Amino acid sequence: MTNKSSTGPAQHGTVLETGGHIGTQIETRSKVSNPLLTLSGISKTFPGVHALQDVSLSLWAGEVHMLMGENGAGKSTLMKVMCGAYEPDAGEFRRDGIRVEVRNGADARRLGVAVIFQEFSLVPYLNIAQNIFLGREPMRCLPGIIDHQRMHRDAREVLKRLDFDVDTHAMVASLGVAQQQLVEIAKALSQHARILVLDEPTAALSDRESERLFKIIADLKAEGVAMAYISHRMEEVFELGDRVSILRDGKLVASMPASQAMPNELVALMVGRKVDMAYTRDARPQPGRTVLEVKELAAANGVHDISMKVRAGEIVGLAGLVGSGRTELARAIFGVDPVTKGEVLVNGKEFRAGPPEARECGMAFIPENRKLEGLALERTVGDNLLMAAMPRCFPKGWYIPAHANKLARDIIGQLRISTRGPHTRAQMLSGGSQQKIVIGKWLLDDAQLFIFDEPTRGIDVGAKEQIFELIDGLVRQGRAVLMISSEIGEIIRVCDRAYVMKDKTIAGHLERGDLDEAKLVRLAVHRD
Repeated sequence: MTNKSSTGPAQHGTVLETGGHIGTQIETRSKVSNPLLTLSGISKTFPGVHALQDVSLSLWAGEVHMLMGENGAGKSTLMKVMCGAYEPDAGEFRRDGIRVEVRNGADARRLGVAVIFQEFSLVPYLNIAQNIFLGREPMRCLPGIIDHQRMHRDAREVLKRLDFDVDTHAMVASLGVAQQQLVEIAKALSQHARILVLDEPTAALSDRESERLFKIIADLKAEGVAMAYISHRMEEVFELGDRVSILRDGKLVASMPASQAMPNELVALMVGRKVDMAYTRDARPQPGRTVLEVKELAAANGVHDISMKVRAGEIVGLAGLVGSGRTELARAIFGVDPVTKGEVLVNGKEFRAGPPEARECGMAFIPENRKLEGLALERTVGDNLLMAAMPRCFPKGWYIPAHANKLARDIIGQLRISTRGPHTRAQMLSGGSQQKIVIGKWLLDDAQLFIFDEPTRGIDVGAKEQIFELIDGLVRQGRAVLMISSEIGEIIRVCDRAYVMKDKTIAGHLERGDLDEAKLVRLAVHRD
């Protein structure tokens, strides 16, 4: 780092000559006199982008510091600076008031920093216990021999804190997104960190799983852990936060006690415009013909006895707890996973093939796991946006770069994707901007049925309004929408009706007038 103007020697990756073990006396002192971690004047620049500009932040023991801002505001970059993934261009760190250097992840871990990433850092083909203790495996007496029995026992203990009952020998690749998120959380908790950074930890969790996490956070606060918590969910700010700081365009624009913050004020600071945080659809079009009909469907992924309809001009919700089979149903309908029984009818015609044929039938699928299933990260933003619609955009088979560039720029502007332009690689964008690309690529195609799997996961409050307006616009054009969401409030506010899943089948169906939280939860948990 540069800009080391503070007096006193900087200690590399530790604050004690004994190797960084922070005792109770130091923790008590830091809670009274100094923050556990202070970042001062942090700046970070990437080619053409000032990701962070002179940002200062303090994390105190026993406090949850909420970080908010639009996608691309600099939150994730700041988090990666904290954990040593990025080395800042300028600024300094202090641990318990003593200046230190954090040049890499090992330095951060020695200082007691652990991170729960929104985008997972798991190894798919290692088992759960191996992922939790990767690089920190307990060893037997003989050098180089891992104590697997102890590792699995310790893994079960930390998972028990999350009320997550799973075989620790299971491969991470076999888990759903929400289950992988719980493993990511367990990995951080297993490090006994004193400073915990959480990047949208509830983005893939249902309300029930989120409540488990909130209980863990309360316990960690009582133990004196300092937490930086990145969130787009306003309710989390006031339920969990002690302080809240707002980033916009790489700058810290405000910081205040959460008790003194007002929702509208926070949104205005984030986006600089008025946003309807409780988006509702006032006028709803009259449903038309049946676009999707599923009859007694069963699939190789475990879903069974599924019957449902989605009509033109309506948004149909698909609710349920994590593991209830919502994503598996969407994959079966779109042809990703093979159907073993029953029928999928699109506009009255039976469909049973793969994703290419699904696209030709007029289906669009926005998957939950955007990085693995929705994007070609090494390709440009423009390439990703045009990927699904190449035959429609260039019907004569001739690729015209100028036309492609214009189409991509139109979608970038329409969805307010934070990028320098169509030629930026998709992997360089924030998670929320990547999600917008996955949605945007289907806007160029002539799809009649849109299947949205967690469309607002990792999306900031301003962009959520845009996404819901976009979905509403689709049904007003006569399209049909099936929307999966773990947020009950989204199902109630946005959907015309909803199916609720439990144990990989339909547990019930609620019309618009019956959509309320109590009924949705009852069906998801206690099937009649």
